[in-house]
Amino acid sequence: MQALATHSAYYTQRHGGPFDRGHSDFYYGRAFNPHFFIGDTYSTPRIEMAQMTAEEITAYAAGYRYGEELGDRKEW
Repeated sequence: MQALATHSAYYTQRHGGPFDRGHSDFYYGRAFNPHFFIGDTYSTPRIEMAQMTAEEITAYAAGYRYGEELGDRKEW
């Protein structure tokens, strides 16, 4: 049985972090594209999937799945 992705201590909610970026990408209708920012979103270096650890990619995917499970999408 697969566990639901949640805002647990395991997946930090830091703005710009992998979980946050995954959830944001789903929310804004963007494609699944693992990445995160070192600090604040868009004002600090962006880390692409090739430089991410397996744990960071997993956190991004969990954030994306969390958005899917909530059905949380921006209405344009």
